[in-house]
Amino acid sequence: MYDVILSFITAFTVTFFAIPSIISVAKQKNLVATPGERHSHTEITPSLGGIGIFAGVIFSIVMWTPFEAFGDLQYILASFVIIFLMGAKDDIAPISPYKKMVGQLFAAAILVFKANIKITSLYGIFNIYEMNEYVAVILSIFTIFIIINAFNLIDGINGLAGSIAVLISITLGTWFLLVDRMDMAMVAFSLIGATIAFLNYNFTPAKIFMGDTGSLLLGLICSILTLKFIEYNGDAKMVAEHPEFVIKSAPAVAIGILILPLFDTLRVFITRMLKGKSPFYPDKTHIHHLLLDCNFSHMGGTIILVLTNLFFIIIAYTLQDLGSLNLIILLLVLASLSTGFLYFLAQQTKKRKIVQAKS
Repeated sequence: MYDVILSFITAFTVTFFAIPSIISVAKQKNLVATPGERHSHTEITPSLGGIGIFAGVIFSIVMWTPFEAFGDLQYILASFVIIFLMGAKDDIAPISPYKKMVGQLFAAAILVFKANIKITSLYGIFNIYEMNEYVAVILSIFTIFIIINAFNLIDGINGLAGSIAVLISITLGTWFLLVDRMDMAMVAFSLIGATIAFLNYNFTPAKIFMGDTGSLLLGLICSILTLKFIEYNGDAKMVAEHPEFVIKSAPAVAIGILILPLFDTLRVFITRMLKGKSPFYPDKTHIHHLLLDCNFSHMGGTIILVLTNLFFIIIAYTLQDLGSLNLIILLLVLASLSTGFLYFLAQQTKKRKIVQAKS
């Protein structure tokens, strides 16, 4: 327990004191995000905040994690480094989406093949329990890839990606703490500490953005926590030792925990492909853009979306007895209705603006 607290404090401290230096260097070297048609900000802002998050997380994990009790840590750290280097390269000199995809799949493959972070059971979804090894590997790599990109895509307004990552990490980290998985709890709370420190500089008016360096790392860590959460709920030893903390319908509850990034990514990917565009084609159709269209501020939009994600977490946990498939359907229906209502409000707001401009 004390190691978890120390990991949080260490990560927070390292990132908190690293960010001002990163801001200074980024401004001197002109490593900044310039406002443009696809951007929501209006000021030139440094975009290398992810370096500070990475430094805090890595230092804290290496400092406090007992390697003898966390045998797969070297592979997890290796995947962190790959994602960090790719994100930093993209923030400094943008690379193509397909090169980023290859790097993300490589990091995911390390986690699946070397760290054994994968889903082996669907817990009865479509009457499927234990999966074939090849199917489990493909599904696990795909899941990691989707979660990484989901965080990259929601990083569009001040504080959103970081706040959602903190919410998800608190939820999963606390559960790991309750079931005595201190290794995963320390990873979660290291991320929480580093991200909260970063958010101090990212809330409006933002002094720095996390960039791909940060959003990809947040997605990678949350994917690790999610897959471990799903898999560990089926672990016989954990079930025997902590039956009161076993989560029924674990895959569905995991979707509820990550509902905002996952649903928004699913929605925009489908929308783009229906328009004949690449799913990675950048646009301004994300949920946070709809909130901006409704005249909400960056911070107002972030607060609304974090509270909405929290609501879905409560719903998923409360209704876990429904069964995985039924709960997934319910969550997707609620998310679709909520997004549809928001889209309606955005359209009405645009119409009012047009009428006001003409008058």
